[in-house]
Amino acid sequence: MIDQGLHKYFWDVSPAKLNPQVHKKYIIERILDMGDDPAVSWLRRTYSKGDILQVIEKSRRLSAKSKNFWKLATQSL
Repeated sequence: MIDQGLHKYFWDVSPAKLNPQVHKKYIIERILDMGDDPAVSWLRRTYSKGDILQVIEKSRRLSAKSKNFWKLATQSL
């Protein structure tokens, strides 16, 4: 289950049914593309740098703008 504060990013699914491990890629993509600072902080606490980088590199859903931003931002993680 994900934090209550993140439910606003998952309007198209039931947030209560999201499992952070089973739906890892989907959750990371959505937060990187639309999340605010608290959401990104949760993401960093929940997933490893490797998990996040893997999604950045392989995602087809992440916008090009977000992908480029996060590639640069994760260099300093």
